[in-house]
Amino acid sequence: MKEHKEYRVEIHCQNGKTVCGRGGVNEGSCTLDGVTIRLEEHSEPQFQAVSLQLNLRDENSWVKNGLEKEQPIRVFVPVEQKPKKMTALYLFNEWWTRPAFVNHFEAIPPLTQVLFLLYEDHCACLVPMVGREWKATLNGGTETEFCLKLTERMGGAQEIDEPLYVLSKGDTVSEAVQRVFSWLAEEKGILKREQRRIPEQFRYLGWCSWDAFYTDVDETGIRQKAAELAQKSVPVRWMIIDDGWMSTQGRYLTDFVPDREKFPHGFREMVEEIRQTSSINRFGVWHALGGYWSGVKPGTELARREAKHLCPTVGGELVPSAETGAGFYRDWYRVLKQEGIDFVKVDGQSAAAIYYENTLPIAAAARGMNESLENGALLMDNAIINCMGMAMENVLARPMSAISRNSDDFVPGKEGGFAEHLLQNAYNSLYHNELYCCDWDMFWTSHPDCIKHSLLRAISGGPVYFSDRVGETVPAVLKPLTYLDGEILRMNRSAKPTEDCIFTDPLQEGVLKLHNTAPWNAGTAGGIAIYNLTQEQQPVSFSPREIPELDEAERYWVYDYFGKRACSMGREDQYNVTLSAGGYSWYVILPQKGAVTCLGLVDKYVGFTAVECVQESRKKAVMVLREQSSIGWIAESPCVRAELGGTDVTSQVIQNGCLFTLNKEEASGKAVLSIEW
Repeated sequence: MKEHKEYRVEIHCQNGKTVCGRGGVNEGSCTLDGVTIRLEEHSEPQFQAVSLQLNLRDENSWVKNGLEKEQPIRVFVPVEQKPKKMTALYLFNEWWTRPAFVNHFEAIPPLTQVLFLLYEDHCACLVPMVGREWKATLNGGTETEFCLKLTERMGGAQEIDEPLYVLSKGDTVSEAVQRVFSWLAEEKGILKREQRRIPEQFRYLGWCSWDAFYTDVDETGIRQKAAELAQKSVPVRWMIIDDGWMSTQGRYLTDFVPDREKFPHGFREMVEEIRQTSSINRFGVWHALGGYWSGVKPGTELARREAKHLCPTVGGELVPSAETGAGFYRDWYRVLKQEGIDFVKVDGQSAAAIYYENTLPIAAAARGMNESLENGALLMDNAIINCMGMAMENVLARPMSAISRNSDDFVPGKEGGFAEHLLQNAYNSLYHNELYCCDWDMFWTSHPDCIKHSLLRAISGGPVYFSDRVGETVPAVLKPLTYLDGEILRMNRSAKPTEDCIFTDPLQEGVLKLHNTAPWNAGTAGGIAIYNLTQEQQPVSFSPREIPELDEAERYWVYDYFGKRACSMGREDQYNVTLSAGGYSWYVILPQKGAVTCLGLVDKYVGFTAVECVQESRKKAVMVLREQSSIGWIAESPCVRAELGGTDVTSQVIQNGCLFTLNKEEASGKAVLSIEW
């Protein structure tokens, strides 16, 4: 980017007039056809933030002319050094982003919210800004310029003083992204992911009613599903009763209590009985940000009772107020708590801009509604799954809730749905993870792609829950994900594409490699999952250095989870493999620190997190694991004696080269294994 660049500005007014001109950065104001423009840039060696000021006021005329509503301002930013490649994360509908892989500014999709840029000697991350009232997005530019469009979804504004974009450079995309979103979090007064508290229940396995019943959910179905899970010993600890439970009329909410035809006794009696007869101890319900999809039904007793907390919009809807809406959510959650409900999943969050169109500026509407929601949800210990809310005005508006959905819905019957589901979750995590614990959505254990989905949830770093219909849950698909008590073997953050995959479309060429880390033996280990989303066999290679947070070591053990084999390699060495069309694999990578390296529970995807400590002395190692099941370790010397809990199990040890396994039944409580060689 040029240090003293000249921006090209287009301004579209309500009277049909278009003002075009150029404005220099940090050069004071210029006036074009009565419009005053000023651009300011704050720059540091690796960072820049640009803001825009406009004034259309004509003090000599009593006829007021403001900006048009849709996209009244376009700013074209000249670029001196063109990037080699770009990846744009754009809104493909109001709620969700997905990646586009482009080589030219003209090809940047409309409504791009984050842009990654690859240069010969560095990377960069550009984020169009959400201000106090206005929102900017990137759109198709020209050969030498990228284009920012601004809107407040109101029309008529005559003055603007708002941020335009922020950009950061780094040696890697991850470095640039972290710098930008750390600045954004501080600027917006919100927490980063590591500062947000993940509610206790989301450490455990869950189930959701959506793909099981859709809106036909009722008490009978919930009871049947809970009984099935108990009968199959599936350690689900929480349930979401999704859309279909509420008192509604059309797309409007009419009461806070459950639909009495579907839930004749409300929730309380049902959830208490399920708590007594199963492992499920927490219950959540779904609702839309506006109450229901179109808000609260005008003229109802609910509307009259909640009037001071609701706002009538220009569009004729009645929704929680951006100023006093906390009272609406608080009143509702008080009723839900009495019904035995512990948390909420709140959908349609990016509808804030739709609700308040022509009523309140887009940024103020989203900020007000999200803050009202969180203030009201203090009654629920702020246990919220934020959903359908990846528009940047929502992403930057939640002060402290931890969970945010990271992709469009898992749709069981959608042909080729897994590839798109994976693509969105993987690339969205590159920026969304900076602020939130990302929810990669539910899945079916009975789905043809169930193992792919199961592995994906294991490495997602977020909540894990499924949505099978009654009678269709397959416990074996879930076993690699949790301990016996349902606690997830969770990784540290969202899985992310390796740097060499960020600018390549894995649907068209190559493979998608995802990396993540997790605690292991008082340190940090990790893994790389590989998915071939093409219709052809693909060669692939990776090395331990592709996981930046991995503990440094001279040598690493690489364990092929599905192939059940292990090998040693250096940090820079390449592991080469060929993946069949539609194939996938998972490689655990552990620093080699002694004569014996404990793999942990090898029947779990992230079983190395079960390793609590390893104590090694001459010719002997003692390993302590969180619980017992199939245990694996890697060593160059053969095992001459093995004891589990003081019992000699040497004859049960299976050796495959340097890989040793001891296959035992699952059992709760610590497992202490001693090995002699």
